[in-house]
Amino acid sequence: TRHANQTSFGAKEIQTQVTLMLMISPRMASGTQEKQFTPSLLSFFIYNPTFGPREGEEEKKILFYHPSDVEKNEKIRNVGLCEAIVQFTRTFCPTKPAKSLHTQKNRQFFFEPEDNFWIVMVVRNPMIEKPNKDGKPPTIEYQEEEILDTVYGAVVRQCYSMYKLFNGTFGRAMDAGGVELLIQKLEKFFYRYLQTLHLQSCDLLDVFGGISFFPLDKMTYLKIQSFVNRVEESLSLIKYTAFLYNDQLIWSGLEQDDMRILYKYLTTSLFPRHSEPELAGRDSPLRPEVAGNLLHYGRFLTGPTNLKDPEAKFRFPKIFVSAEDGYEELHLIVYKAMSAAACFMISASVELTRDFCEQLDGLVGPQLTLLASDICEQFTINRRISGPEKEPQFKFIYFNHMNLAEKSTIHMRKTASVCLTSVHPDLMKILGDINCDFARVDEDEEIIVKAMTDYWVVGKKSDQRELYVILNQKNANLIEVNG
Repeated sequence: TRHANQTSFGAKEIQTQVTLMLMISPRMASGTQEKQFTPSLLSFFIYNPTFGPREGEEEKKILFYHPSDVEKNEKIRNVGLCEAIVQFTRTFCPTKPAKSLHTQKNRQFFFEPEDNFWIVMVVRNPMIEKPNKDGKPPTIEYQEEEILDTVYGAVVRQCYSMYKLFNGTFGRAMDAGGVELLIQKLEKFFYRYLQTLHLQSCDLLDVFGGISFFPLDKMTYLKIQSFVNRVEESLSLIKYTAFLYNDQLIWSGLEQDDMRILYKYLTTSLFPRHSEPELAGRDSPLRPEVAGNLLHYGRFLTGPTNLKDPEAKFRFPKIFVSAEDGYEELHLIVYKAMSAAACFMISASVELTRDFCEQLDGLVGPQLTLLASDICEQFTINRRISGPEKEPQFKFIYFNHMNLAEKSTIHMRKTASVCLTSVHPDLMKILGDINCDFARVDEDEEIIVKAMTDYWVVGKKSDQRELYVILNQKNANLIEVNG
């Protein structure tokens, strides 16, 4: 059984992450147990080799180091080793420095997001601890091939993207306040964020970093588009809007790459922190409020928790998104009614007041409540028409590189802290291996694998789309699977 402590970065109460995730193997030979340890974070650091070029100044290179209680000389030694590996590999390929280093006990991942700024993540390989007879120490077997470079390389890039979403680039902090300000920002952000990294839950979906879209009929989609247009017209301060239902995206005015990382933050951090029993249809609300003749379930997920509180604070998180001249800083207002959420982004140069928030609440609350109810009813009708869901003979993951759409029937639940999949981890590893093969070539390709457990795994890459299917047909042959 896999246990994970549920934390979400930005939360005031941060639980200590369990360093070793432990799974007891069912094998009970001679009354002893095998212990299986999943991958865990050993260290994570950021350095710039140009900041301490002289001997005796090596510590100046280190901008952030986790865990912070590591002795200074060990930090310098580890950073120096990474620097040497990167420089050495440059001699073979100057344009493509090292991305990872494999050792028996761990794996190191290197990423240079900005010139001379390096992020390094060290992950301890999964291992099995086998007890020995006669009181001898247990034998440890490291499973170094169980970790996929593509998966954990994507996790490192995600770390930077999430930092950049809330703080802008490293260069921006340097321009604003030099190395001291950058160190301060890195410590404040990564101290929280690293505690939400549950490496044992990472898989192929982290490589894609896709967006799950909510399927809608045309009429309901037009209602949402009309709602967005009306709100942006009435509240002219709003620059961008995004609309989600049931943690799935329906509408976005942001650039794809910005929406991709914002979607990741919303669905794995913000929404789980504010989860509550959602209401279906027009049932009685948890906090009934009536505006005119319309029910109003709306509430702010960012900013003021209670508009009627005279001490309410009108501070919203700020995010950075790409613009024509580099990037722009925006207030992020996330407003939710039932299962529908609307994100409104407003220039950070504008001061948001109580009057504006009350105006937004009065305008958006009733309309969003009605829309959420309409979407829910439409969804229920569609499910009734399609009939009861039968257990399919196959499960799949689909990803479209052009619009970042992803769909998975393998994942029952996927958040930062929990990953519940309906297939064995060995099959997920095969999916990852097939994806690695696809990444090596630009041409369309198809790969079919027969797993040891008699499952068939099929991967198909065609026209910027990837489809992975797991078939539970033990007696099928290759011709039947291909058909």
